[in-house]
Amino acid sequence: MPNLTIYRGWLEPNRYVWSPFVTKLEARLRFANVPYKAASGSVRTAPKGKIPYLEITDEDSSNSIGDSTLIIKHLVERNIVPDLNGSLSPAERAHDLALRALLEDKAYFYNTRERWTENYHTMRDHALGAIPFPVRILVGILIYRSTLQTLHGQGTGRYTDDEIQSFRVEVWEAVNDLLVASKAKKAQAHGDGEEEGPFWILGGNDPTEADAALFGFVVSGLISTAGPKMKEVILGFPVVLEYTGRIHDAYFPDYERWEES
Repeated sequence: MPNLTIYRGWLEPNRYVWSPFVTKLEARLRFANVPYKAASGSVRTAPKGKIPYLEITDEDSSNSIGDSTLIIKHLVERNIVPDLNGSLSPAERAHDLALRALLEDKAYFYNTRERWTENYHTMRDHALGAIPFPVRILVGILIYRSTLQTLHGQGTGRYTDDEIQSFRVEVWEAVNDLLVASKAKKAQAHGDGEEEGPFWILGGNDPTEADAALFGFVVSGLISTAGPKMKEVILGFPVVLEYTGRIHDAYFPDYERWEES
């Protein structure tokens, strides 16, 4: 087994970080019981210019891979982690892919808008906390301007705050509906007994790729102080919180838990 190091942007041992993609990758490794080390790293040295990235060290070589989806694909191809979606039907694989796209290609941009435009100073000082203050102001302005351009080109920047909030609620209502059905299915399978352990977004006995992504997004929403609207929405869905809490208890018992208030 090669040595794996996840560069998370922030070190913060035994704590989740704000990036949903970091937690997604950590969850993916923990689902497979694969050990790894955590380090801070930097976007300046990241292969794709973004966090997270993974360094894989074998006896004779070391290489770094960027982008959480590409990292997971590489780990599966090398048989370091199992293919969680390998046993799914074509329809289930499509469902899983759609859920990940809902989070990573829609909810992500809603979060980015809230954090970098509505709560700019909180996000700037967290994301750029390691940079001395005068330089942090200049770098923050560059990121802000770039983010505005990206959001406008992608489309999220063209809506009103109220419209974005309605889209955000729609996403989490859909996620909650699936989790309610999954929890009920698990309870039914246990009869009168109390069901224990995690339940999964597609309703199966094991996690899929969508679970790693969903767990990352919920945790990110609960711990980021730059996204109060997203947190408020998530807190309104007890089953979403239960889903996330069960995964935390099963796979991240060494990590500090978020506050549900």
